[in-house]
Amino acid sequence: MDASLTARALARFGAAVVVGALVALSLGIYGRVHEATGRSLVTLLFSNTLRLKVWLATLVVVLAVAEFMTGLRMKGRLGKKRGPRWVPRAHRLTGALAFLFAIPVAYHCLWALRFHWSEGSRIFVHGLAGCLFFGALATKVVSVRGPGMPSWTLPVLGGTLFTTLVAV
Repeated sequence: MDASLTARALARFGAAVVVGALVALSLGIYGRVHEATGRSLVTLLFSNTLRLKVWLATLVVVLAVAEFMTGLRMKGRLGKKRGPRWVPRAHRLTGALAFLFAIPVAYHCLWALRFHWSEGSRIFVHGLAGCLFFGALATKVVSVRGPGMPSWTLPVLGGTLFTTLVAV
């Protein structure tokens, strides 16, 4: 039997998925019961919150692509070697920065729009994808630090994370 599919490895993966599901569910519940304000919280140096969200979301996608590329390099999927010593640090840094820049965008979406169906499917799908993104992120973070995870865990979760980011 493949060592990556032992009962213990699957149980650890299942626990990580439960953590991610709780994060996604918590965000969804908050977004559902919170009354939408319809207004901005902060604009920083931008003329309005929409511009802030567009720039931050674009930066998150760029950082996610960089994290994806460094992840491929670390696994030896780009080039013949695993890359220079700085690649793992760059991978962690781009992931951490992407997470930090995604928080204000998500917070504003929950604060101003909330998670509902009443105004059409666009807001509902956007909220659902946002909840799935942060749930997948929590699952990936727990899985990275967890010993004995199945070998397919990080590629599957990284792909899920990137896909939900693009969907948002």
